[in-house]
Amino acid sequence: MNKLILLAFSLALFSCSSKPKQEKIVKIDYQPEWESLKQKEVPEWYQDTKFGIYFHWGPYSVPAHETEWYAIHMYTKGHPIRKHHEETYGPLDEFGYKDFIPMFTADKFDADEWAELFKKSGAQFAGPVAEHADGFAMWDSELTKWDAMDMGPKRDVVGEMAKAVRKQGMKFIATYHRHWLYAWYPTWDKETDASNPEYAGLYGPYVPEGSFVMATGDYPNPPEDAFHQEWLDRLNELMDKYQPDIIWFDNKMDIIKEEYRKQFLANYYNKGQEWGKEVVCTYKFEDMAVGSAVLDLERSRMSEKKDFTWLTDDSIDWKAWCDISDPKYKSTNRLIDFLVDVVSKNGAVLLNITPKANGEIPEGVKTRLLEMGDWFYVNKEAIYGTRTWKAYGEGPQEIVEGHLSEDKNADAVAEDIRFTTRDGNLYAIALDWPKDKMVIRSFAKKEGLLTNEIVKVSMLGSKEKLNWKMTEAGLEVEMPTEKPCEHAFTLKIELK
Repeated sequence: MNKLILLAFSLALFSCSSKPKQEKIVKIDYQPEWESLKQKEVPEWYQDTKFGIYFHWGPYSVPAHETEWYAIHMYTKGHPIRKHHEETYGPLDEFGYKDFIPMFTADKFDADEWAELFKKSGAQFAGPVAEHADGFAMWDSELTKWDAMDMGPKRDVVGEMAKAVRKQGMKFIATYHRHWLYAWYPTWDKETDASNPEYAGLYGPYVPEGSFVMATGDYPNPPEDAFHQEWLDRLNELMDKYQPDIIWFDNKMDIIKEEYRKQFLANYYNKGQEWGKEVVCTYKFEDMAVGSAVLDLERSRMSEKKDFTWLTDDSIDWKAWCDISDPKYKSTNRLIDFLVDVVSKNGAVLLNITPKANGEIPEGVKTRLLEMGDWFYVNKEAIYGTRTWKAYGEGPQEIVEGHLSEDKNADAVAEDIRFTTRDGNLYAIALDWPKDKMVIRSFAKKEGLLTNEIVKVSMLGSKEKLNWKMTEAGLEVEMPTEKPCEHAFTLKIELK
């Protein structure tokens, strides 16, 4: 798109999805008890929000090898990443994870440039991984020297992104993975730098060997209270400094004692009221009580429509969550089809991207984000601010549910159609081009789903008048002679 169109899109996107709503906040004194925390309702602005972007970016981006879990695998005896590390950088008592930090320069990082790209992609919220499992905080922390302001980039990445994201009219999200730090590094292993107390601020407290069993995900030696308190203290600091609209948690948060998790939620919800805005927290599995926060899935989606608002996070790269030397990026078509399917089932998508250690966003990532923006420019009214219909859709695609299951799902076809509603209109989105005509079988009389009379049928992005008719098979619509966009195609069905 040219600059004039991009400007028009940004203005339309802002007016369509990011215009501040003066939501009336009913004052509640949240207590650190589940029944109290369940009083927190999902705000309307979040229900209107369908697409966000975050990024795994930290010292693990420096080796850019295989995975963001490089930090743990480089210390795992017999692991191929350890072999790669020792051959490339040397023994672990001479070159440990801490030694990547000075190499994490971020010299080409431009928060405004990133936020502008996210906005152009169609995102409504965005933000960083505030702290990954590696123990390195990406904000200006008073609680540790192992942070991006004191080391590495020597910049407040979280603070810069919060300002830049909000300047673009988007909501700000901060994601938090610190609970994974416990037993992440072999602090018991004297053959590595992780055992040196001098680096405990990064590598975490001493734990006996076998405190984390990777094969089962179990922790035979749970952390002491000091670890739980530091987890909470850093979150409190993150909240106080940056007032995130959304705080997102990775799974395994159940390693943190329940009393600390409840205290965090109470703190966050009460602070949100002090800030005068509705905030949102997400969780995975059973790490929070149902109804106390928004459920989030990882690399997966629901097979059916849900009556509650949910989120899913996935990476733009099939292989990793951080920049690696040999990425396998998803196609733009796959990313858009995934988004449409999720939205039709009352969900939203948080897409992870993979910046380079120097602060550049790879061209393959940029291209896909801008192509998504092109699609949103045409189809935004069928996504932003929408709600679900009686059925989420129709078609042969069968979704496999479950943690990390997305690679088990085949690409959609033209017969796969998804529904959304907004302002009394119904939108039918075909996940591939239907060629001559599109047949919506859910509208057949025998289905009994469409009880309103159809007044008009048009295709978003096309000025052509469409011929359509109701038949025993359903609604048949002749396609325009030219495609209005490159990916999923939306019929706007105006009802009486």
